Amino acid sequence: MKKLSKTQYNAYLRPPKEGEIMEGEVVKRELSAVFLDLGRFGTGIICGKEFYEAKDKIKNLEIGDKIKAEIIDLENEEGFIELSLKKAEDASAWNELEKKKEKGEILKVKILGANKGGLLTKISGISGFLPASQLSAEHYPKLEETDKTKVLRELRELVDKTLEVKILDISKKEEKLILSEKATKEEEKKKLLENYKIGDVIEGKITGVADFGVFIKFHQGKLEGLIHISELDQGLVEDPSEIVKVGQKIKAKIINIEGSKVFLSLKALK
Repeated sequence: MKKLSKTQYNAYLRPPKEGEIMEGEVVKRELSAVFLDLGRFGTGIICGKEFYEAKDKIKNLEIGDKIKAEIIDLENEEGFIELSLKKAEDASAWNELEKKKEKGEILKVKILGANKGGLLTKISGISGFLPASQLSAEHYPKLEETDKTKVLRELRELVDKTLEVKILDISKKEEKLILSEKATKEEEKKKLLENYKIGDVIEGKITGVADFGVFIKFHQGKLEGLIHISELDQGLVEDPSEIVKVGQKIKAKIINIEGSKVFLSLKALK
């Protein structure tokens, strides 16, 4: 037998604790319970709510299979260590997501729902939230943010669509998974914007007209800028659609660049 190091020996002697992930061998199955051999720690059981939450996985288990489960009770009424297969899988999923955040991986997610603040999805069974403010320019609602009803209507158009996102913030303890579509395109946009400076005149196509201004795509549609309503004309403008129309090609001057955001002016050319 291989000699254990002091650290390994101490870990071997240490008693188990709630929240710990343990590996056990399936030794018995019942109609609504599975028993695991946990070695020197005794016998573990997956039963009750934990059994039904993982029944799709449990139905494929056979005697002798080894699985990992999380301890939720060190000793139940029958003297067994009570386990959760789902919690162990969730813990593994959180760990994998944390690694993906560290690597800056781009993930494809299907949008399952929407609320006034953003979009809802799931990754590996973990609920995630994509705030409206973290949508790309292509999907960001071209409306006043104060008009929540119209914003929600636009966000619902994205339900069932697949978007590419990065993990912006994650916390297993708080069960928080915040995503960003905008982050997947930020670096690309910043690099493209190195070709431009304040004062440059660009030519592009109007992609959206809102109460507060106009959106215009340029650089072969890879960049988008905003012409605020105050920058559309020398005089007072009450309705931007009276000045420009969606699909119209126009020229505008760059008056500010903040990160990947571009602010344009039409009146500066008049």
